[in-house]
Amino acid sequence: MTSYRAILLDIEGTTTPIAFVKDVLFPFARRNAAAFIAAHGHDPDVRRDLALLAEECARESPDGEAPGTSSDPLPYLFWLMDRDRKSTALKALQGRIWRDGYESGALVSEVYPDVVPALARFRATGIDVSIFSSGSVLAQRLLFAHTNAGDLRPFLRAYFDTTTGAKKEAESYTRIASELRLAPGQVLFVSDIAEELDAAEQAGMDVALCVRPGTPEPTRPRHHVVRSLDEI
Repeated sequence: MTSYRAILLDIEGTTTPIAFVKDVLFPFARRNAAAFIAAHGHDPDVRRDLALLAEECARESPDGEAPGTSSDPLPYLFWLMDRDRKSTALKALQGRIWRDGYESGALVSEVYPDVVPALARFRATGIDVSIFSSGSVLAQRLLFAHTNAGDLRPFLRAYFDTTTGAKKEAESYTRIASELRLAPGQVLFVSDIAEELDAAEQAGMDVALCVRPGTPEPTRPRHHVVRSLDEI
């Protein structure tokens, strides 16, 4: 621990159960997408997200598989959701929809029991904790502000999403270390996705594979395995 100045955490499968994301957040966004766009479609931020969504659709392969967005963004939005695409526009819109859910009390996010004690321990030892997720920064802030263990934002220094770069590209982790004003070797990245760890390791970070109950057991793990943040 003394060799690290910062810890970078994934969310899904690392701090938060995959089931909460897949079975609660994603369905909530899908159910409420049409009503949200109808109510907020003229807001400048939402208009920018919808314009970006249309640009992403236009860049899709010309085989006609992806539905168009000329008059109705919902078919393409649902198409992206069905494929769990890491679309920046999709993630931005999901975050805005979830904000309504969190603020109304319809959503309360879940974190594993070891998360809060670990965050408190990291802070007590002077180690900064940041988040890197494919979900938008807004979605990340909302998730940690409305957890079943309270508001965890005071424990977190920074948030990074796909506007920084893809999670399976080494350049993304180089940029994160630079923004944290640290050498990559001073950062430990913890995720449940081995390919993300490969990219972070290529950038020079130390890494740990988080294996939680209910997630696939690695048969030949190529990274150090932790089953709780207590082990860090």
